[in-house]
Amino acid sequence: MPKKLQNISLSRRRMLTGIAGLSAAAILPRSSLADWKPTETVRLIVPAAAGGSTDVMGRLLAAHLQTAWGQSAVVENRSGGGGTIGTAEAVRAKPDGQTILVGNPGPNAIAYSIFKNLSYKPDQLQPVSNMIRIPNIVSAHPKTGIKSIPELIAYLKSNPDKLSYASSGVGQSPHLTGAWFLQLTGLKMTHIPFRGAGPALQAALAGDIQILFDNLYPSLPQVQSGTLTGLCVTTPERSDLAKDLPTMRESAPELANFDVSSWFSVFLPKGVSPEVLNALNLQVKAMLEREDVKKQIAAMGARADYGTPQQFAAFVDAETKKFAGIIQKEGLQMDVQ
Repeated sequence: MPKKLQNISLSRRRMLTGIAGLSAAAILPRSSLADWKPTETVRLIVPAAAGGSTDVMGRLLAAHLQTAWGQSAVVENRSGGGGTIGTAEAVRAKPDGQTILVGNPGPNAIAYSIFKNLSYKPDQLQPVSNMIRIPNIVSAHPKTGIKSIPELIAYLKSNPDKLSYASSGVGQSPHLTGAWFLQLTGLKMTHIPFRGAGPALQAALAGDIQILFDNLYPSLPQVQSGTLTGLCVTTPERSDLAKDLPTMRESAPELANFDVSSWFSVFLPKGVSPEVLNALNLQVKAMLEREDVKKQIAAMGARADYGTPQQFAAFVDAETKKFAGIIQKEGLQMDVQ
């Protein structure tokens, strides 16, 4: 890995590690949020490797719950299968509140349409609340001369099939972001999938591909340094860390409803009691309202996104249907590896 990318990776890792560590010392509300509390060690299943945003949010929540409930809360990383292996383990757990799943769009919205052999269904999980949303970002290599989404659209109309775009892998959120952009505009680019965000970014920096669809990190530091040209973010609102970057939906009329984000959330196995569901939901709300957590979330380029179980269930359903439409049009079908 080039030295510049190593430094970015190390800085990102240090920031995320610091975020997780700070939360344990935070002061929690004194008032009781609900009568229910666990009687055994709480397991938080993170269906991803340590160090990423799913893991960071899992550790923030674990530290908060341990202090709030006075019971040990342990994060268990269960990566693999695009997050489906850990999610399947959570589905099989007893619905007693002792096992919590930290979710994201991969296993909890995209997987239902893209995987032919998925071992679980949406109705086997109880949505609790979302925690945060982080935008994806679209950037171009400076040699293209493309500086905005309207310029990208104009170039593709005049030069069909001459540009390629990179993503962190087939069926990942950045790939589907690019696919949806092309579907809505009726344009074409060749998709070049990589095995992760790091290799995709390297290819973009080298100019091997011209356009990059990525999560906000690791691309944002490259945009800020000028080694990549930022074109837009993909959420309805601009990012507080990159306020000069327009949103996708404000860039062209056909993109007026564009909304893609990486979201990190909380689920329980289906069948938990209302008391357990309410207690955990209110603890998520309490965590997101803490000033120290607000600062940590802002440092990630994220926005807090608490909701009631009913609101979050509706959100997940809408996300699942949105990605299903994109996947169907792309003709994507995969097996869980």
